Amino acid sequence: MEREKLKEKYSSIEDEIRSRISEFKRIWENGEEDEIFHELIFCLFTPQSKAKVCWDTVEKLKDKGMIEGGEKNKIAEEIKRVRFRHNKAGYLVKAREKFLDDDLSLKDKLKEFDDGKEAREWIVDNIKGLGYKESSHFLRNIGYTQDLAILDRHILKNLEELGVIEQIPKTLTRKKYLDIEKKMKSFSDDVGIPLGHLDLLLWHEETGHIFK
Repeated sequence: MEREKLKEKYSSIEDEIRSRISEFKRIWENGEEDEIFHELIFCLFTPQSKAKVCWDTVEKLKDKGMIEGGEKNKIAEEIKRVRFRHNKAGYLVKAREKFLDDDLSLKDKLKEFDDGKEAREWIVDNIKGLGYKESSHFLRNIGYTQDLAILDRHILKNLEELGVIEQIPKTLTRKKYLDIEKKMKSFSDDVGIPLGHLDLLLWHEETGHIFK
């Protein structure tokens, strides 16, 4: 896609993007601890799985009370549509032990950091199953920040097509992730589309809708 066409597309769906970001911000400003934790579980599920499937799975677990109380093996049985379900069921249980069983407020912990990048580093180091992409996704979805890049395959494909990166890397090391994020931020400044808006715009281009 050419830059001018990207700007035209942004103009056509900017209101929809702003509305979605307002919904994210509501979670950080007014959401309860369990709502934030559910977003965390969603992001734990997303690697190599479809976002809609992952959120539907979170909703199913919520309805059955299994996020707060399900055993690992039973959770794994319930999340069969999510790839690597046994590992991810284990990640859920570990996160629950840290933030629910030990009564550590995730929201209060995130308030300790000065910015999104600091918070992301802590998440990557302390929550098993969340890398830079998933941590950025989580912090965006709870309205904590809009200044981190969520470098999934959809975004990387579009960044390559736009000439922001020369090619999609085979693996995303920390150094490579931060380098591409910096390039994406520079591009967003150049075209006048905020980074958080650009992510949703490129996601819409790839999928035809704005989800989470």
